[in-house]
Amino acid sequence: MRTPEDTKVGGIATRRGASPTGTAAAERWDLIVVGAGPGGCAAAIEAARAGMKVVVFERHRRGRDKVCGDGLTPRATTALDHLGVDWSAAHRIDGLRMIAGRVRREMPWPDGGPFGRFGAVWPRRSLDAVLADHAEEAGAVIRWETPVEVLFEDRRVVGVVDGSHRATAPLVVVAAGAPGSINRALGAERDPDEPFGLAMRTYATTPRHADRLLEACLTLTDEAGTPVPGYGWLFPAGDGTVNIGVGALSTMRGFKRLNLANLLRAYRRTATDEWGLGPDLEPPRAWRLPFRTLRRHGPGWVAVGDAAGLINPMNGEGIDYALESGILAGTLASSPSTAPQRYDEAVGRSYDAFLRTGRRFSALIGHPWILRAGLRASVSTAAIADLTLAVMANLVEPDGTDARARTLRGAGRVLTAIEPWLVRSSHERR
Repeated sequence: MRTPEDTKVGGIATRRGASPTGTAAAERWDLIVVGAGPGGCAAAIEAARAGMKVVVFERHRRGRDKVCGDGLTPRATTALDHLGVDWSAAHRIDGLRMIAGRVRREMPWPDGGPFGRFGAVWPRRSLDAVLADHAEEAGAVIRWETPVEVLFEDRRVVGVVDGSHRATAPLVVVAAGAPGSINRALGAERDPDEPFGLAMRTYATTPRHADRLLEACLTLTDEAGTPVPGYGWLFPAGDGTVNIGVGALSTMRGFKRLNLANLLRAYRRTATDEWGLGPDLEPPRAWRLPFRTLRRHGPGWVAVGDAAGLINPMNGEGIDYALESGILAGTLASSPSTAPQRYDEAVGRSYDAFLRTGRRFSALIGHPWILRAGLRASVSTAAIADLTLAVMANLVEPDGTDARARTLRGAGRVLTAIEPWLVRSSHERR
């Protein structure tokens, strides 16, 4: 028997060959999933329902909260419908209220496309719990409070290590959220040459908790009145509260000095009277939004959702992409030898062009003189506002034939042409 040896992959020590103790036998599974959020549970549900033996490792306890805006687009609710998840307990949302300066537009979700007519607000503690229940009902095993590291064999991922225990499978789905230790081990960290976002949210009581529109203020300013590329949101939860938060892009000048807590306080003051906001119900919490990772697949593994950088750079939304990519990974898991490459190709066809345009757009609006004019123009006419709505709701399909899809493809070509200047100027502003 070969003697186990330590190796370093991506700077993290992992174990090759036998288990860390050299004695414990490995559990054999058809699919291992790391992370019990939307992407991980979607993969587990899809694979388990196909008859596969699935285990999910989640480092947090059951019922944990995940800092998030809690908004579900029609694209996300359509994915939940595919999984057979009853989301009627969530607060239904009929559209989006966009505010830019003194202009505001209330627009229903587009009808007649490939997605449903309704979105929702569903706090992540509840959403994730329901998805985990569905995964277990499908036959998947979830190991709560069990952090793991990836296990390599000849530089191929063959499973995970939990302390002195091993679990192996032909395919590992990484659904551990924004890049962390596992991503570093896989060389799948955030792309340092691409923009990223930061967001912060809390909850407050409001008499408008049953409002059926998400609200997004596109002309966000800090306490000094300086425009910030990003937006502020108020997402009514239907339970007496509203999720209130702000997000900002790394492409703005002085981003490293940006204080998100101050930005949230400044935005909150503009909304307090109109929404009748009560005190914060919990301390504001922040999180990072990676818009691209260096890798999203490799021998024996694929990454889904935030772990793969599948986040819309123009709104920070990622739940719908997490669900869809998780479903895709779970579907392909029955052919593990070809799954990583097929997964990467399918994700590329579905998302890459749109997300690339979004990253270039985020670099563009980092310029103060473009930011001031551009965001106000985003709701200036009904046609432009319709496009903004589709972009904010992740409802533009890459091969669509409608005006929105054609416009986005045209914008993508223009932004690609000036990409070197955008990237260079973005780095100069950081």
